[in-house]
Amino acid sequence: MIKIIRVEDYSFKQNKNFMNYSDLEPQVKKIIYDVKIKGDKALFEYTERFDGVKISRLEVTQEEFDDAFRNVEEIFLETLKTALKNIRRFHEKQIISSWQTYEENGIILGQKITPLNRIGAYIPGGTAAYPSSVLMTVVPAKVAGVREVIVVSPPMKNGKINPYTLVAAHEAGADKVFKIGGAQAIAALAYGSDTIPFVDKIVGPGNIYVTLAKKLVYGDVDIDMLAGPSEILVIADESANPSFVASDLLSQAEHDVLAAVYLVTPSYKLARQVNIEIEKQIKTLSRKDIIVKSLKNRSAILVVETIEKAFEVANQVAPEHLELHIKNPFDYIDYIKNAGAIFIGPYSPEALGDYLAGPSHVLPTAGSARYYSGLGVKDFIKHSSIIYCSKKGLKKFSNHIIKFAEIEGLDAHANSIKKREEKDKWMF
Repeated sequence: MIKIIRVEDYSFKQNKNFMNYSDLEPQVKKIIYDVKIKGDKALFEYTERFDGVKISRLEVTQEEFDDAFRNVEEIFLETLKTALKNIRRFHEKQIISSWQTYEENGIILGQKITPLNRIGAYIPGGTAAYPSSVLMTVVPAKVAGVREVIVVSPPMKNGKINPYTLVAAHEAGADKVFKIGGAQAIAALAYGSDTIPFVDKIVGPGNIYVTLAKKLVYGDVDIDMLAGPSEILVIADESANPSFVASDLLSQAEHDVLAAVYLVTPSYKLARQVNIEIEKQIKTLSRKDIIVKSLKNRSAILVVETIEKAFEVANQVAPEHLELHIKNPFDYIDYIKNAGAIFIGPYSPEALGDYLAGPSHVLPTAGSARYYSGLGVKDFIKHSSIIYCSKKGLKKFSNHIIKFAEIEGLDAHANSIKKREEKDKWMF
């Protein structure tokens, strides 16, 4: 089902630059321009054009929230509360506090932590429901202390947002929810409209139009990352359960025809067993057509000589999700340099991280785990340096500051020190 190939014969270049923005950029630029100029009018027009629904109000009302609660099952609410508890608890451990330190000669140095004022969370919707994405974006922001969290999500054909998404937004603590999706939603969050306030940062996954819009507005507003299709890389040895490995590969392949799925193993036997399991399990899955294309397009079982080589491959790929189905997995943690999230052992499937474990499932893709991390509290705060210097302290460093300024040809910098010398004559 998936091609089995020696790692030496496989080229990872085929999985780079898989999203071609160039053809879509003029269209997305026009959408952004229209929203900036026409505000809500453009949002209504694009919602009717792209979502096929005519709405008269963008913001979700209390009545719509109440209706959403009536349309979800009690077991969903229990599931939601369990997930919320785990996610909050995990992110509370990421909180960073302001600090100050007192140095010699009356110098005080420190760092002030300030939450962002307002952020926007994009939640895919329309024909699908992603309440888990609501939790994974809203909760870290709220734990960080963000004053206002705005959720945007495209409406269904009935003009409402999916009830599961709405209930999740309410329970996670979102302050406002708007019925708008696509590039137009990103433009509204970046620049504001008659109804939607502009934000300081936009987070959350979306389709290629959303991703390109985030790329184009970056600089006017901050973004989390440019998310691509989902990825998983499983490192497994002869001790692995082929059924477990196959099921985890399939769980990512069902996301998108461009999802990337890798098994890296030193065992040809396991490779063949996993392929057999994939063929068995795929028959019962509802998204079989998507899975088949994903396994064909951007997936492979790569055979390596040693487990150590498997970790070299993993660091080269820098996968969104990395699973370890090997003996003594904790002995190899230090081998991992690039991964969005690491799942250790046969009973830590990626699906656990998607929904309930605690860390956010908004993770770097397309190799960006080399320099990005998963979404967390740190993404919703700012660091401001605090510097206080006494006369005595400035005197100690004055000659060094003047020397730096003279080397760089910045006379005014040097002068700012000399003027203090002249005035105070360094009398203490």
